[in-house]
Amino acid sequence: MQSDFFNIIYMEATVLERKVKQLPFEARREVSDYLDILLHKYSTHKPEVKPYAGCMKGTVTWMSDDFNEPLDDFKDYM
Repeated sequence: MQSDFFNIIYMEATVLERKVKQLPFEARREVSDYLDILLHKYSTHKPEVKPYAGCMKGTVTWMSDDFNEPLDDFKDYM
């Protein structure tokens, strides 16, 4: 029984492909659906978090004292 477990773990894609090709079309669809479920279950991809108003609050910990002073580059325009 344990050797079957290790055979499944180290099973190559060609072995899986050969087994799936032996199945009728409807069974192949079920295998595909089940694989999608497993891929989703074991996915390490985290859902993308959309930014929202105030989500960066507290992330700026330091700002220069002259931050609000006019830039030298714009002196000619002022």
